[in-house]
Amino acid sequence: MAARRVEGDGVGLAVYERGDPARPTVVLVHGYPDDHRIWEGVAAELAGRFHVVAYDVRGAGASDRPRGREPYVLSRLVSDLRAVADAVRPGEPVHLVGHDWGSIQGWEAVCTAPDRFASYTSVSGPSLDHVGHWMREASPLRTLRQVLSSWYIGFFRLPLLPELAWRSGLGGLLLSLAERHRPSSRHDAVAGLELYRANVRPRLRRPLERRTGVPVQLVIPARDAYVTPEAAETALRWAPGARVRRVRARHWLPATHPALLARLVAEHVEHAVADGRTA
Repeated sequence: MAARRVEGDGVGLAVYERGDPARPTVVLVHGYPDDHRIWEGVAAELAGRFHVVAYDVRGAGASDRPRGREPYVLSRLVSDLRAVADAVRPGEPVHLVGHDWGSIQGWEAVCTAPDRFASYTSVSGPSLDHVGHWMREASPLRTLRQVLSSWYIGFFRLPLLPELAWRSGLGGLLLSLAERHRPSSRHDAVAGLELYRANVRPRLRRPLERRTGVPVQLVIPARDAYVTPEAAETALRWAPGARVRRVRARHWLPATHPALLARLVAEHVEHAVADGRTA
């Protein structure tokens, strides 16, 4: 693995690469409360066939951790992603894979800068705008199911208490008991709270039009405790022709089923390459 530093939108980003840079580039974007290491198994599986790039998003891992709320708005996250893509594959589109908040920002990227991406695989992270539109039209029962699944969002937007939960170790313990998963670090978990505070309420209250012609693959874990299948499939209205792949897994699919996810990603990338989306 080769590591480098890339200048994002006012922050330094830690970027990690594997595989042959002459091959199609696959960029992996992690969610919350993780760092690039969530992708280690997937990257190892893909590196023999692709140029694989993972990076720590702002606020996580070895990347800079800006303070405040505004640095974590989706537009800043997308600027970081584009900076990474420009650094690792200048002038050519990359194949994007996102999980959780990495997927949420991935939707923003492929809808606002589609020419930069040859394909997109979304795992457990719907567009906030898509969900905002869906919640206005779905039945009360379906909306209630997603609201109950997303109970933690309201908690994360509270002042002080979420920080106390993560810093005390209670948040990590509860996550471990519920999902057998732990945050990358307490510092990352605290910094990443601003993702929820900066983006959720504005996008759900006033959802924007977010459409894309980028070839999309939706990977939907059937036992995801946080994103219902109905919420994940809202993308089908905004991404015509999206492929839906349902798998028997829980939310942290990149960590629990890396070989399966790598296979699905590889199939989608190769399909896009065959269609001439990238060299």
